Amino acid sequence: MDIIIIGGGIGGLCAAIALQQKGAKVKVYEAAPELKPVGAGVGLAANAIQGLQRLGVAAEVVARGKQLKALVIFDENGSVISNMDTRPLSSKYGINNFVIHRADLHEVLHQHLQPETLELNKRCASIKEQGEQVQVNFTDGTQATADLLIAADGINSAIRQQLLPQSQPRYAGYTCWRGVVENPGASINKMISAETWAPQGRVGIAPLQDNKIYWYACVNAPQNSEQMRQMSPADLARYFADLPPAVPAILGATQPEHLIWNDIADLKPLKRFAYGRILLLGDAAHATSPNMGQGACQAIEDAVVLGQCLEQEQGIDSALAKYEQRRLARTAKVIRLSRLLGNVSQWQHPVLRGIRKSTFRFMPAAITQSQMEWLYQVDF
Repeated sequence: MDIIIIGGGIGGLCAAIALQQKGAKVKVYEAAPELKPVGAGVGLAANAIQGLQRLGVAAEVVARGKQLKALVIFDENGSVISNMDTRPLSSKYGINNFVIHRADLHEVLHQHLQPETLELNKRCASIKEQGEQVQVNFTDGTQATADLLIAADGINSAIRQQLLPQSQPRYAGYTCWRGVVENPGASINKMISAETWAPQGRVGIAPLQDNKIYWYACVNAPQNSEQMRQMSPADLARYFADLPPAVPAILGATQPEHLIWNDIADLKPLKRFAYGRILLLGDAAHATSPNMGQGACQAIEDAVVLGQCLEQEQGIDSALAKYEQRRLARTAKVIRLSRLLGNVSQWQHPVLRGIRKSTFRFMPAAITQSQMEWLYQVDF
């Protein structure tokens, strides 16, 4: 079977590995002209690590990242709102609450592709089904055909826009900066993933290997705000200056050229992922806001499930039908819950913030953990 994958991100590379392991001939086309060690940190929960184990790459990924012991939410004064010990879930479902630099994860995946699988500087212009094959037209005037086309080209997928022009990213109401920085001497707990909920926004901090820190900051703002676009690390440090000292110190130590900014958006859950011999995968199919840390995790799941379906079912059509049966409801639930959690996390009204603090502070740990277990009970 000849398979084309458009997009060389985490979902596209994982899908390529899964399908090559099943004997398929796979070609991945990536629009970027070169592979650069870009991006910030990425969190992987137990369901993603289970998927990486199925792909045979988990040990190498784990060696380059860091497993943390808890997810802790603080208020603007540094008082604990919620402290979720993630070790019980890790002992039950495998490595959980794991963070790694996105570039390191990408490098491990790339190393597991068969030679000459990935071709750079190839941007998809359009697609066309021809009987039981799909033709891809690239912006450089070249073409390629395959038995199956997988669109793994992200939330702004050109292929999804051709198939479903009405499916557009939904702005979540807040914007986000991210970065990776060498610890400037800030005093942080190196075994927890921390998030601070303040009146002016929220800041997350997670330690990586080699004394590096991954951080993000989310602020309510109009979409495509020029003021937000122009914010520098020094501006962010001043904006969050009244938080515990580690926060502005870490933000302010970030190199301006390493600062990543984007508005947060997701996709309204789709009713289908498969359109003939074309399949949407990862963010192209079910982009979610980052509040549950499940964007990359669900893309990894997609890859494993797709490989299983193509191996177990007779014919592409039945395999894609089975894939939808296993993936549609689960990914839609992640989108809905993540958007809800993001809305609550971004509350600014003092009364709502008080209700939020009380609710999270007094929620029993057993309830919090049981609410998360459905994520880790993957149908691999």
